[in-house]
Amino acid sequence: MTAADRPVAGVIGWPVAHSLSPRLHGFWLDRAGIDGFYVPMAVAPERLGAALAGLPALGFRGVNVTVPHKQAVFDALDRVTPVARRAGAVNTVTVGEDGTLEGTNTDVAGFLGHLRQAAPVWQADAAPAVILGAGGAARAAAVALLDAGVARVTVVNRTVARAEALASALGDARVAVAPWERLAGALDGAGLLVNTTSLGMAGQPPLTLDLAPLAADAVVYDIVYVPLETPLLAAARARGLATVDGLGMLIHQGVPAFRAFFCAEAAADAATRAHLLAAL
Repeated sequence: MTAADRPVAGVIGWPVAHSLSPRLHGFWLDRAGIDGFYVPMAVAPERLGAALAGLPALGFRGVNVTVPHKQAVFDALDRVTPVARRAGAVNTVTVGEDGTLEGTNTDVAGFLGHLRQAAPVWQADAAPAVILGAGGAARAAAVALLDAGVARVTVVNRTVARAEALASALGDARVAVAPWERLAGALDGAGLLVNTTSLGMAGQPPLTLDLAPLAADAVVYDIVYVPLETPLLAAARARGLATVDGLGMLIHQGVPAFRAFFCAEAAADAATRAHLLAAL
């Protein structure tokens, strides 16, 4: 096999040096014995269209897409899957044999897959869910939970207009909106709390909440993974609640992308998690 024959994929973002995706896919390539490449590429917003258009000529199988390109990428694609349109974001682009570009969203499946793996006690139809934040990650989480069968998903955000815009975009009567000042009421009896904000991330203010209104068997999910145990997760553990950290979502969303890029299976297992933890 020549260098030109080796499968190539990567991740584009601005910046992109922080991304753990090269470490993740590199680990899976080594484990599968695939002589391929997964490279980080810093692409400025004004160069996004040109970068994507060049993927077929450069022999790329596809790329993952990270901030700030997950919405802007729509305009540069030939096709977009229904789940990406519902999520309002593309995080995986594949290059077809004819050079066309298709965008999809694996964050939706990644969110739900990790939730079910890390908290098998959680049942979608048992109690309502609350999502903190109204950005792209919140929308992906909402799509995942609605598809799983959650009866009510309440989006809580400091800027209520953003939460209302998210609910409107989803167009599902099961999505409710609440202002931050009424968070306690939204949490009352909830079986799942999901933090999609940056609060609690290293360098950001902590997210301090009264978790008492949650159901006794509730699950608390924080998509932040630096640090791995945020103040929110620590508080949840102290109450005896099941917790889910953000690292597993990164791993789970990568599985279908790896399959698409390299035509091989990857596992969201303990060895993969340990490999990423070593970099944190």
